[in-house]
Amino acid sequence: KDVQKEREPHVYLSKEEVKEKIQSYNSSVTDKLKMTLNANGIYTGFIKVQMELCRPITVQSSQSQGRCAPSSQETAFYLPDGCVNTLHISSTNTVREVIEALLKKFFVADNPAKFALYKRCHKEDQVYTCKLSDREHPLYLRLVAGPKTEMLSFVLREHETGEVMWEAFSIPELQNFLRILDKEENDQLQILKSRYAAYRGKLEEALRGVLKPG
Repeated sequence: KDVQKEREPHVYLSKEEVKEKIQSYNSSVTDKLKMTLNANGIYTGFIKVQMELCRPITVQSSQSQGRCAPSSQETAFYLPDGCVNTLHISSTNTVREVIEALLKKFFVADNPAKFALYKRCHKEDQVYTCKLSDREHPLYLRLVAGPKTEMLSFVLREHETGEVMWEAFSIPELQNFLRILDKEENDQLQILKSRYAAYRGKLEEALRGVLKPG
């Protein structure tokens, strides 16, 4: 169930409270992805983000990284649904920074503004998916919820169609999308042609059996 973005007040914890929560968090961790509290009060840790992207993404090759102009070495493809990635972040990192880091990690050339981070949580035997604001801090949410992903998990999605700034897409990206759609249309057409050719063959075979002199 998707709900409107929640506006949860950020509770500012004292350094002692953060220390206690981190100790409690680490004692419950089962995958060795623990949090670390630094002397300045900033803590670091890991979050897992599930990718739920409906549209193709554009990925740069290692040779084309850092170039401003669109490169022929950029490829658009659909990411497999349910892919999960792990990021090491700090308590100061915002949702927007997490999205940018996630895209950079996998050489995604698309504009980060096309994406949004959601949190998925369980409340009263219901699963809710809520869009996070750009200024929220995912590691703080992870710390408060504890390490169990059943209680809280993060999901990367595109903005809803009505929210997408299509002008943010480059011409090569749009052309790649069209090529993918053309290929999918052609593949489906070939499947249909093959299916009906098989039907036609069976019908002609049946007709020959009926019309055969006996």
